[in-house]
Amino acid sequence: MRTILVLLALLMLCSFARVPAPAQEKKFSTDTKDPQSKYEPRSQPGEGQKFLQKFVGDWDVAKTFYPRSGDPVRQQGECRQTMIHGGRFLQSDFTFRRGDEKTTGTGLIGFDAASGRFTSVWIDSRSTRMSFRQGQEKFDGKQIVLHSRSLDDGGKTGRVSRTVTRLEDDGRRIVHRQYTAGEGGKERLVMELILTKKDKRP
Repeated sequence: MRTILVLLALLMLCSFARVPAPAQEKKFSTDTKDPQSKYEPRSQPGEGQKFLQKFVGDWDVAKTFYPRSGDPVRQQGECRQTMIHGGRFLQSDFTFRRGDEKTTGTGLIGFDAASGRFTSVWIDSRSTRMSFRQGQEKFDGKQIVLHSRSLDDGGKTGRVSRTVTRLEDDGRRIVHRQYTAGEGGKERLVMELILTKKDKRP
């Protein structure tokens, strides 16, 4: 009987020895470096993003286009602006109406802390072209000044324009003006957008 008990004990020990130990889950430290950072270093929101944060919200828009000749053309619209990608970029979604006609547009603007400059892109339902703009000087903390030039031939030719965006009325109004080169090298106002912040309603 004692021999049988010893044999049973040995068999049980062997069976336990063959059972693999439960696999331990790999723990990834939150401090692990992102391999992509070697090629594209990470960057955090800076002073430019703090300025763009003031643009967030719903806005009524009054758009005025100034042709070379004739009366200005006015249009009413709306705009919703939100910060995206962890507060790094401002996205602006516009809708304009004039009679039965409806057009839409989307703007995206970001700020690079390393260069101290803004860069923007604009697309809309009126055209298949994309408009790119960038600041030439560092942000002064008061307004966004952007310049554009055609990218088709490296910017050597084509229409040159400048946009200036300011906050007024304690942040309740945005004034955006676009200028282009006119006669004698003087700038000519082409378009003006006045954004008035909508009242928050329950």
